[in-house]
Amino acid sequence: MIKTGNPVISIYTEMTPNPETMKFVANKLLYPGKSIDFQDEAGAAPSPLATELFSFPFIKSVFIASNFVTLTKTNETEDWQDVIPSIKQFLKEYLEEGKPVVNEDEVAAMKSESTNEVHADDEDVVKRIKDLLENYVKPAVEMDGGAIQFRSYEDGKVNLMLQGSCSGCPSSMITLKAGIEGMMKRMIPEVKEVVAEAE
Repeated sequence: MIKTGNPVISIYTEMTPNPETMKFVANKLLYPGKSIDFQDEAGAAPSPLATELFSFPFIKSVFIASNFVTLTKTNETEDWQDVIPSIKQFLKEYLEEGKPVVNEDEVAAMKSESTNEVHADDEDVVKRIKDLLENYVKPAVEMDGGAIQFRSYEDGKVNLMLQGSCSGCPSSMITLKAGIEGMMKRMIPEVKEVVAEAE
């Protein structure tokens, strides 16, 4: 029986360029305008949803964004097609019950993550890098179930962190070097190199 007031949730899946990763898209906002990446169960405490997803034995990492969850499975486990129905059902029920997705207070208490948000004390080149990431890179990588966060800039070198389906994806390095690095060098002459920082 569906409780009144709670919308019916539908979940659909999208393949990502990373064969070990699947994107589960909801018809409801999960974490509006933000994203958070959990590489293991130990670090998932700020998200009740991620914590429960890690109870599936084959889940290796959980990435939550505006209206989707990207799950990475351990590569020796079963085929995605075998496990998608149970994950979709779990997500549908979890969201229909209105359970919390992310606890913001706990996120704030975590180590402060670097973000693409522009700060007043950012130097001009960093502001331009973050702006480019937010407006050009973010929409494209979110379509593939991932995110790319700014980490640092020093002497022409931009450090980025790959999250969600971008993390560990064979084609993400091509995207990083051919796509993002090429665009940054063209649009921001100070940038000489773009590298991915490991978690």
